[in-house]
Amino acid sequence: MIQEIIEKKVLLVEDDIFSSMMMEKGLQKAGYKCLVARSAEEAFTILKNEMPDIILSDYEMPDMNGFDLRKQLIKDPRLKNIPFVFLTANTDEEMMLKGLKLNAIDYIIKGTSFPVIISKLDNVLEVVRNQHELSVQELKKAAEAINIKSIPANAPETKGFHIDFWHRPYEDYPGGDFIDFIKINEDCTFVILGDVMGKKWKAWFFTFGYLSYIRSVTRFLVLNKEFSTAKILKKINELICLDEALADIFSSLSLLMIDSKNSVVLYSGAGDLPLAYYNAETKEFKKIQAQGLLLGLKYNADYDEQTISMHNGDQLMLFSDGLIDFIKENDKQSDYDLFFSNIHSLAGNKNSFQNIKTKIISGTGNNVQADDASIIFIQKNQACY
Repeated sequence: MIQEIIEKKVLLVEDDIFSSMMMEKGLQKAGYKCLVARSAEEAFTILKNEMPDIILSDYEMPDMNGFDLRKQLIKDPRLKNIPFVFLTANTDEEMMLKGLKLNAIDYIIKGTSFPVIISKLDNVLEVVRNQHELSVQELKKAAEAINIKSIPANAPETKGFHIDFWHRPYEDYPGGDFIDFIKINEDCTFVILGDVMGKKWKAWFFTFGYLSYIRSVTRFLVLNKEFSTAKILKKINELICLDEALADIFSSLSLLMIDSKNSVVLYSGAGDLPLAYYNAETKEFKKIQAQGLLLGLKYNADYDEQTISMHNGDQLMLFSDGLIDFIKENDKQSDYDLFFSNIHSLAGNKNSFQNIKTKIISGTGNNVQADDASIIFIQKNQACY
């Protein structure tokens, strides 16, 4: 089962070598991963690649003191909300008030016992964690109140096909993944899996702009007897590129049209992962790759179209990159080929989809989820005509 690893990471900014060594040792003993910077400049170098949970900074430092460091952090949208605590030997109240006006969480006086220091840091992180959970709940309630969803409750009944899906958000935030099904009639159902670039609520917000274009363009062109996924995808991309609100917001998309009457699936993709296709007759398991740029990247982009003839027992699987991205040993990694290889033995079975969920999605050992994860599963069953 995927294990959630909660690591407390602190950036200690302290120019005194002896003091920093003692603090680092005490923090590590208390379970913190301690990043050490000997100056404000070195702190910014570390912050380019690391995102600590909290910053503990000395006030009196050469070149740039703790106040100036805090002022620079506030100017950076990526860093300004990291909890900041001053570490100082100065007990002047006026100086402390000056720091608190810079939204510092607290002051810790040098010489304070380690248990008290650790307790203060733990309390700060606990408050931040509680505020995070409260924000998630409030935003979820707001989304439910206005009935906006980027993930449907159920897959549609589709003649001759079984469709199922699974989705898990990253860190319990709604994110950039979106799933949709557009059932035109008994013989025609469109299947949609997309992933807006970005993290958490920012990406989630833009999913609705993308979904509105996908739904409206698909229905409009179908009403005009246009069922080509490539042409539909091209038109969706053109309109998105003209929308100023979506400027520089890109998304991958897998767009499939299930033709139940002819047992055919049309497929076009925009910067998406290859589909996995299992042929029940030959037992072949292969990738099907579409050619096309991310949505919103280029106005006159072209998209190809794959025609997949589906026979009884054939299976198609669509994935978002949250299933191939993972954090292992504090490093984000991606491996589509490994994921594809792992699900190979599970394809073609009676309970393929359930097995994939339990043995792959929930059975990745110590790998930690790094992004929204989604899968859509399509199987051809005996047609009823």
